[in-house]
Amino acid sequence: MKEHQYVSAHSLMTDFDSDLFKSGKHFRLYEKLGSHIIEYEGKKGTLFAVWAPNARKVQVIGDFNFWNGEGYELYPRWDGTGIWEGFVESIGKGTVYKYKIHSNQEGQVLEKGDPFALHWEVPPKTASLVWEANYKWKDKAWMKARKERNALNRPYAVYEVHLGSWKRKANGQSLTYNELAKELVHYVKEMGYTHVEFLPIMEHPFFGSWGYQCTGYFAPTSRYGTPEEFMAMIDAFHKAEIGVILDWVPSHFPNDAHGIYTFDGTHLYEHADPRQGYHPDWSSYIFNYGRNEVRAFLISSAGFWLDVCHADGLRVDAVASMLYLDYSRKEGEWIPNQYGGRENLEAISFLKELNEYVYANFEGVQTIAEESTAWPSVSRPTYIGGLGFGMKWMMGWMHDTLEYFKKDPFYRQYHQNNITFSLNYAFTENFMLPLSHDEVVHGKGPLIDRMPGDEWQRFANLRLLYAYMYTHPGTKLVFMGGEIGQTTEWKHDYSIDWHLLDHSPHRGIQALTQSLNQLYRQEPALFEHSFSAEGFEWIELNDYHNSVISYLRKGHKESDNLAIVCNFTPVVRTGYRIGINGGTWQEIFNSDSKDYWGSGVSNAGELVSEAHPHHGRPNSLELTLPPLSVIILKQVPTKGTKKINKKK
Repeated sequence: MKEHQYVSAHSLMTDFDSDLFKSGKHFRLYEKLGSHIIEYEGKKGTLFAVWAPNARKVQVIGDFNFWNGEGYELYPRWDGTGIWEGFVESIGKGTVYKYKIHSNQEGQVLEKGDPFALHWEVPPKTASLVWEANYKWKDKAWMKARKERNALNRPYAVYEVHLGSWKRKANGQSLTYNELAKELVHYVKEMGYTHVEFLPIMEHPFFGSWGYQCTGYFAPTSRYGTPEEFMAMIDAFHKAEIGVILDWVPSHFPNDAHGIYTFDGTHLYEHADPRQGYHPDWSSYIFNYGRNEVRAFLISSAGFWLDVCHADGLRVDAVASMLYLDYSRKEGEWIPNQYGGRENLEAISFLKELNEYVYANFEGVQTIAEESTAWPSVSRPTYIGGLGFGMKWMMGWMHDTLEYFKKDPFYRQYHQNNITFSLNYAFTENFMLPLSHDEVVHGKGPLIDRMPGDEWQRFANLRLLYAYMYTHPGTKLVFMGGEIGQTTEWKHDYSIDWHLLDHSPHRGIQALTQSLNQLYRQEPALFEHSFSAEGFEWIELNDYHNSVISYLRKGHKESDNLAIVCNFTPVVRTGYRIGINGGTWQEIFNSDSKDYWGSGVSNAGELVSEAHPHHGRPNSLELTLPPLSVIILKQVPTKGTKKINKKK
């Protein structure tokens, strides 16, 4: 039998495509590599193209040839790209296939899925499927307005979701993309979030990896449906005016036999030296960012989700592990860069190029870095030396804040710096405040369990935490379940405990979250200067005796300014005075409201400032501070200033 009996020599690659690929500048490889349903010489079939430069022979195998590659050998390109390709007649949409790769090492034969496949079999099956996603988008209005809606001076309240465990059916199965398009979209809209963020939905073999061990960089997981159904779900979010952020993992990948690890019998995508190529934290493998074709593969993947799937942003996972050559490594376990330093110069260059491509080609999107170190200028433009991300997770805020809230309120007076320190560096980056999935796994327990006191105090503390978060500069992210006061750690095999909403404390947390989202969207002072010192001013940060802090959030207009007072103790404080710039104020939010299962202590009616200098300001307000609470005040048209007689 002839080696190419069933394969015709054909290509989608031009000479220009080849040059771009070899130079690492081809960022739309999903249009050229992988499997593509086409018509060639009047015959319908599939064009296959795969990068395997160190292979001796590459065959296409599947049910159509009983997994026997004889007669189905692809043709190697003549241009030094290392790409094998060919057209196979009569193979169409839904055909299951793999590449049988005969490496240059004698006797080594590998069966690999297609790195550019758009669809895969449902795990634990591991083959790719020939697919074309001909989805007709209906989100023209959203895409047209996205630049404004998704801008850095707009509200950004993100609901972080693991699709497989947000809600389960009675039989324990996860919801499908079609079901999520109805139920999840409705819920996110009802709760008032501006964005939803999915833990990685790229195809992954092990469900317990939550998607962070990815094998399909161009395919939404088939566990919940087809690529078209995934796109329809994103379309439904856009129709509801909700942005969609995808968690994306260019930092490492697993060594599953059907994946890209040792793809052609050599370390093709990963570094060969384990001091550079093996990730000790996750027993996974690190991309070789210095290889042009690997950079093109990864940036093409990022572009695919923004281009083909209309995603509105990418949250880039584990950036810190990419930036440092000695990340999680002991002395002698890593190789310094050419200057003897610990910085991964190739990864830095890759991240800059990634962000430059994204922001130059996709209007109105954002990239967000999960970066946990003090690396400078992560969210600053590359032309001034930054990495080019739109935002960065504020891990220091998260750590300090949760440490503070764990303490008994009596002892908080000795740790006031924990809750105020974040403002020392809050404007050095465009920060997103995360209370993410990472904070409710691996024995950390749910957030509610870290709150001290009896049941009422624990829920009051959680309401206080959320209200403080929403009034702190920066955008917001809360993992699913946090909005109802989930009482158990997140487990990917189980649904959120929705039955908790049968109980008043949990309904109170949900109602509070809904109110905070509404307030956040309505009050310009909370988002117009999210990343600028113009939007924040301390009233008092040193009242550690009472464990109280107060500050202003400021918008473009002075009339939009808000005064926020946080009481971190369960003591009701009457006659508490804050300095203010005068006028009449009104309490527009109170986390201690009975609507949220609070005690109902409030400041009713209009609050007229007094000509009593305080906190360096000519006027002041006398307030009642509810226990374990945040109150928000907004100025209303003044009716005069009441003068008081000072006692000598």
